[in-house]
Amino acid sequence: MLDFINFTFLDALDILLVAILLYYTYKLLKGTVAINIFLGIAFIFLIWKITQALKMEMLSGILGYLLSGGVIALIIVFQQEIRKFLLMIGTTNFSTKRNFLKQLKFLQSEIVTEIDSETLIGACKNLAETKTGALIVIERTNNLDFLINTGDTMNALMNEAILESIFYKNSPLHDGATIIRDNFIVATRVVLPISDSKIPARFGLRHKAGMGITEKTDALCLLVSEETGEISYLKNGNFELYTDYAELIEKIKKDME
Repeated sequence: MLDFINFTFLDALDILLVAILLYYTYKLLKGTVAINIFLGIAFIFLIWKITQALKMEMLSGILGYLLSGGVIALIIVFQQEIRKFLLMIGTTNFSTKRNFLKQLKFLQSEIVTEIDSETLIGACKNLAETKTGALIVIERTNNLDFLINTGDTMNALMNEAILESIFYKNSPLHDGATIIRDNFIVATRVVLPISDSKIPARFGLRHKAGMGITEKTDALCLLVSEETGEISYLKNGNFELYTDYAELIEKIKKDME
């Protein structure tokens, strides 16, 4: 009771920083199999703290050794997620008020990154009908300036006509990826990192590139195959083929929340 009365500013700061760390951890793991592992570890940690408080020395000792000895294993299991977390920190840009608030948007309910998914899917549908290849990256919380520098910068409000003209086969901008940020096309001809993951032989370099950027950041990716006209949606290094455009529109809206 006395400790609670002596609650200080540093205690409050400690709680706030832990809450921020847990929030970003959840954002990185959300929608992946790793979230189940994380929840299991959190449960074991909670039980360990309870056994310590109850002075159950044998059980708390076993759980303590289990948690401390599993650090290396956890690094291996969460390799991709740790890489994403470090990349997120390294590419965070606090130089403007907008970017600062974007990084803290979970504390600012009015700061919401939205995307016109209807326009995006409308353009992808038209490109698919003509079997025109396309690779579109949608920025979320991880800043993608390090990729934008590899291509041609642009600042155009997104619409179907512009997206279709970019990926038109005779357009000088159709090679590489296009990056979308807050409904603006911010870069074209962007070079993406290639994934080392194995994929079926019928999928090509575009899928490898889409998987690469979604493995290393929390970006989303839309891909149109020029061989089949299929539309793929990529997130966390995984991709799904979609033929139901209304379902894909809702999927993007949900993932952008």
